[in-house]
Amino acid sequence: YAGLIGQAIKTSSDQRLSLAEVYQWISTVHPFFERGDRGWQNSIRHNLSLNKSFIKVERESNMPGKGGWWAI
Repeated sequence: YAGLIGQAIKTSSDQRLSLAEVYQWISTVHPFFERGDRGWQNSIRHNLSLNKSFIKVERESNMPGKGGWWAI
């Protein structure tokens, strides 16, 4: 999963993605993940939180939206 997350982030124009954008990229590029069980999303969150390669970038208070971004 770390490889998929890394690909998603590296292909983004800002080199950062929200969690929802990571999910969207993975399910668009790999349609297998669109079907059925969403357990893979737990694995994505787990990898983002525990893998030291991924950095959480907090959203500035004046920026619309929820949550932060993930970068490498």
